[in-house]
Amino acid sequence: MLIAIHDAEWHADFSLNHLVDKEAWSHYLNHMVEHNETHLDRIFHALADPTRRALLQRLTAGECKVGELAEPFDISLAAVSKHVRVLEQAGLVKRRIEGRAHYCRLQPEPLVEAERWLSFYEGFWSQRLNALEAALKAELDGTSPKEEKADGRR
Repeated sequence: MLIAIHDAEWHADFSLNHLVDKEAWSHYLNHMVEHNETHLDRIFHALADPTRRALLQRLTAGECKVGELAEPFDISLAAVSKHVRVLEQAGLVKRRIEGRAHYCRLQPEPLVEAERWLSFYEGFWSQRLNALEAALKAELDGTSPKEEKADGRR
């Protein structure tokens, strides 16, 4: 991230906390968080629907026309087009128009952002569940989990 500092009082011993405390910076950083949350919300909203997930799966084979994309589904072309629009808004699909034909292709990059978010919580819950497991084992053994030595022995 490129940070431009326009503060006349800036000096060599500034810290990130000093910058974050500034009202203008706080607004900028809050806007970034809100934008990222909005984008993540769009991604997860798009992935929440089984039809849209199936459309993404079909697009892993390569670019195709919206009509071809719609063939295996028992819904109207207009409904498929609406699903494609939701996927476009999430950044998961790119539409290209050539004459009257609309071509769609998969854009997997936004999935990296979703995977990063999920990975954080996977690590968080893994730690919590490991601590719970240790506490339950200790309770069954009649010892405290803190009594366990570094090598795992009591």
